[in-house]
Amino acid sequence: MEQFPRMHRLPPYVFAVVNELKMQMRRQGEDIVDLGMGNPDIPTPKHIVDKLVEAAQKGINHRYSASRGIPNLRKAICDWYKRRYEVELDPESEAVVTMGAKEGLAHLALAMLSPGEVVFAPDPTYPIHPYSAIIAGADVRRIPIDLDRDFFADLLTATRQTWPQPKLLIICYPHNPTTAVVDVDFFQKIVDFAKEHKMYVIHDLAYADLCFDEYKAPSFLQAKGAKDVGVEFFSMSKSYSMAGWRVGFCVGNPQMVHALTRIKSYLDYGIFQPIQIASIIALNGPQKCVCEINNIYKERRDALVDGLNRIGWEVPKPKATMFVWAKIPEEFRSMGSVEFSKLLLKEAKVAVAPGLGFGSYGDDHVRFALVENRHRINQAIRGIKKVLGG
Repeated sequence: MEQFPRMHRLPPYVFAVVNELKMQMRRQGEDIVDLGMGNPDIPTPKHIVDKLVEAAQKGINHRYSASRGIPNLRKAICDWYKRRYEVELDPESEAVVTMGAKEGLAHLALAMLSPGEVVFAPDPTYPIHPYSAIIAGADVRRIPIDLDRDFFADLLTATRQTWPQPKLLIICYPHNPTTAVVDVDFFQKIVDFAKEHKMYVIHDLAYADLCFDEYKAPSFLQAKGAKDVGVEFFSMSKSYSMAGWRVGFCVGNPQMVHALTRIKSYLDYGIFQPIQIASIIALNGPQKCVCEINNIYKERRDALVDGLNRIGWEVPKPKATMFVWAKIPEEFRSMGSVEFSKLLLKEAKVAVAPGLGFGSYGDDHVRFALVENRHRINQAIRGIKKVLGG
């Protein structure tokens, strides 16, 4: 590894510690309720799968596709934004299809950033947000986020204290892992701040549809002037339960979209065309399936949070995402999130994601993913109760 200097900037994957222990216990016959990885277990809606099968049976769809996405799929995502957010997008210059948001975000960072340039990313946050910049050779300055903090005050302080001036800000709302939500006014302040300080913005809208209790997640592009400074990534993974299909989009600022389109033209020949065709059906077809998927996550959220509170672990109900971000109970907090996660695995037979994996400011939390049914969630609650001394 000494011959690969880029690898030195990537620390050991924190989640691997818990995953390895989980797999070891499963090999020994233990029944583990896995609420660790945010890997949707809900099947993709049947009408989307049926279209995939139909398209896959046509030989013409087995050839190389378009790296930027077929025209009708780019049109479909632009139409989706128009219906959903009243945002106008040009499918030719302001939209590109990606192999999931993660791939697109990483390659956009690679296209935009040079060694030594500075990127702002929240802490805690989804790992690809800071590490896309690090892989590209840039430097990352982490902005702490918490209910008790003023994000814009921290952002301004970091900007004043950073040289060279930051080139890019990466954000994600509804937020993974903290489940924090914002309104359009928040995004307007982001746009105004970015313009004043001459920085670009990437917003990850992975959880656009997983919203509860009448909350509706806004798009970054709804803010006035957003396309002047940034782009937004949307993924089919959560809304349509298509995680393994790997379909996402980057939309917004034409220069950033062009940069991603161009670098992708060197790296891939596009997503398997039947998947793109089925994705058009998902975006343009009936959206009842999205509501049904959302309702399943809401039921699981209620089962988990109500159960945790019932056994003495006070956790607020998130308004969005497929996660619950839980502060480690006081008597266990000094252990840190990795050791506490290992304790839950060994004693409760429940796998969770240690907050440290999302950044140092997350080490007093663990993240539950709502990827097991209510019966299994209730089983997890009974196991956790034993650990908490109930």
